[in-house]
Amino acid sequence: MSSKITIIGAGSVGATIAYKLSYEDIASEIVMIDINKDKAEGEVMDIKQGTCFRNPISIIAGDYEDAKGSDIVIITSGIARKPGQTRIELAQTNVNIIKSITPEIVKAAPDAKYIIVSNPVDVLTYVFTKISGLPENQIIGSGTLLDTARLRSGLSEHFGVAQKNIHAYVFGEHGDSSFVPWSGATIATVNVDDYYESMKNHGIDLGELDKDGMEEFVHKSGGEVIAKKGATFYAVSVAVCQLCSMVVAASDSVATVSSLMHGEYGIEDVCVSVLCLVGPNGVQGKVPMRLTDEEVAKLQSSANKLKEVIAQLEI
Repeated sequence: MSSKITIIGAGSVGATIAYKLSYEDIASEIVMIDINKDKAEGEVMDIKQGTCFRNPISIIAGDYEDAKGSDIVIITSGIARKPGQTRIELAQTNVNIIKSITPEIVKAAPDAKYIIVSNPVDVLTYVFTKISGLPENQIIGSGTLLDTARLRSGLSEHFGVAQKNIHAYVFGEHGDSSFVPWSGATIATVNVDDYYESMKNHGIDLGELDKDGMEEFVHKSGGEVIAKKGATFYAVSVAVCQLCSMVVAASDSVATVSSLMHGEYGIEDVCVSVLCLVGPNGVQGKVPMRLTDEEVAKLQSSANKLKEVIAQLEI
């Protein structure tokens, strides 16, 4: 595979993404760009010196012009979330940062697929979509892909079943207004409630699933990690690398990523996460999931909360 991936931002998330990519067969070239050039160069040196046990890969610290020809650009720049701080409180500062980055990187790599990771990711994906001038299919917000991973991790522990057998998703904002459409949450095609009853009939009482508690676990996981170790970067980096693998794959995948809504579920002109078809051509479109009226209302409420924030920003 000969993909070129540029990462903007050499902080904990950007550097961890670069490190994971350096041991994957997703990219043959990695470019790291950061306003702090010494930091980018240090991260590249550290990562590069550990690649002697794999096939050759090019990893450099560069400037925007070095992104030319990139297949994927990952944007992680921004001020990190502090303990007790919400993602939304970061909004204007990180909007200003992405506004300064966008014209430079788009000029250098107009054909790349862009993965927005910086928080608040839905707001920044919306801003990037509006100001970049790029086709929407080229823009992918990491959205609730991480939240979905956290959900599946929690469900796997509760049910004692492999995560690969769990198909459950988090919709809406990457934040506190997100929710789980439980009507479509399955284990090997069996709804989670039916799976619980089935196991009980086999004499395996796993305990009834506390759905509100599981959603709270998803909502609070990031903040808890930040409180304990200062930042989150491992899980999100794995999620972003998974997105990269989807973009360079031979066929499409379905994932909860953030992209501009055009009337789906009665929502327009905001970026939230729903099921999307993601692949070599970027975001190919939404995959309609049958939601209950209550779930549609929750999704619309999440979208409206983001719209309220966007309305207060200078874009």
